[in-house]
Amino acid sequence: MNICVFLSAADLPERYTRPAREFAELLGKGGHTLVWGGSESGLMKVVADGVHAAGGGLVGVSVDFLAAKAREVSAPDEMVIARDLAERKALLLEKSDAIVIMVGGTGTLDEATEILELKKHGKHTKPVVLLNSAGFYDGLKEQFQRMDDEGFLPVPLTGLVFFAEEPVGALAYLEESMGAR
Repeated sequence: MNICVFLSAADLPERYTRPAREFAELLGKGGHTLVWGGSESGLMKVVADGVHAAGGGLVGVSVDFLAAKAREVSAPDEMVIARDLAERKALLLEKSDAIVIMVGGTGTLDEATEILELKKHGKHTKPVVLLNSAGFYDGLKEQFQRMDDEGFLPVPLTGLVFFAEEPVGALAYLEESMGAR
C-alpha cells in the first residue's frame, strides 16, 4: 500500500516522535511505501528514516519553495517537486491508497480538512486515519463529533475518518480497509 502521511516538519518531543517511529517501522516492515511531504527535517524525517530503515519505500512530494529542504532519494524511491501547495496536496492524494494524519500545525490541519472535505463529497474513497498521539487531537475529535451530532456532516463521521490512539491500530485499520476493497 502507498500510505500518505500528513505530519509536522518540526522537531517535537518524545511523546510525538515515539509513535511516529513506531508507525514508520510498522509501515516499512509491512512492505508499504510512505508518501509524504518530502522534508528532511522534524517529524517528517523521523518517519521517512524509520520507513526506509525497515525496508519500505519512499515517495516524497515537496513544493518549489521548500525544495532545498527536501530529502534526496535515489531509485527506486521517488521525489516530486510541485509548483505550489495545492498541486502538492493533489499529488499526495493521487499517489496514495490511504491517508494517515499525524500531529502537526496549520499545514497538517489544512491537509487534513481538505482530504476530509474531498472524501465527504465523494472525490475519493480512500481510508483516512487520524493518529491521536498523546491526545493531540482530542479537541479536534470533539469538534468533529459535534459537527456530526448537530447535522453539519452529510455522511457519518465514522465514514470519513477513523481515530486511532496507537500506531498499531492505525495500520491495522488501513490494512483491513484495503483488504475489504
